[in-house]
Amino acid sequence: MNKSGRLIAVVGPSGVGKDSVIDGVLHALPDLRHVKRTITRAPGLGGEDHHAVSEETFKFEQEQGAYCLHWQAHGYSYGIPTDVLVDTEQGQEFIANLSRSVLIEAATKFPELVVIQLTASTTVLASRLSARGRESEEVIAARLARSTFPMPQGLIVHRISNEGPLEDTIDAMVKLLV
Repeated sequence: MNKSGRLIAVVGPSGVGKDSVIDGVLHALPDLRHVKRTITRAPGLGGEDHHAVSEETFKFEQEQGAYCLHWQAHGYSYGIPTDVLVDTEQGQEFIANLSRSVLIEAATKFPELVVIQLTASTTVLASRLSARGRESEEVIAARLARSTFPMPQGLIVHRISNEGPLEDTIDAMVKLLV
């Protein structure tokens, strides 16, 4: 029987630097695979490399079982491909930017789930969101309001601050994962 792999779920509010930290961890741990999410956000808006699809295509693919996890946030639909679940069952390890809203479901599907919550102050988050230039002031305010939502109960959550140098955050995550 194959050893079950892990899904490493990186969560945290918009602007905390999840994608930058994930990129650094992938560089430091080359055997770890990145989950490329499907998102109903148009390509070219910046941010992570993703599979861009229309809302209609997403709904169709969801109905066909294309996603082992899916959720909605900030006006978009997000999906994690079912292949990730299959490959994890075969021992592969993945890292993904996930939503807090699907962590309980993820824990039931991925027995070796590792949850890492990145944190930063509201001031830092606001500055980073503004610097991205992707959202209006109203959208930034809505994203900041979501930053205080609690984590689901019953999970082991590793909290790592991403207020200092990016390299320090990446080092902390790598130490946790090896």
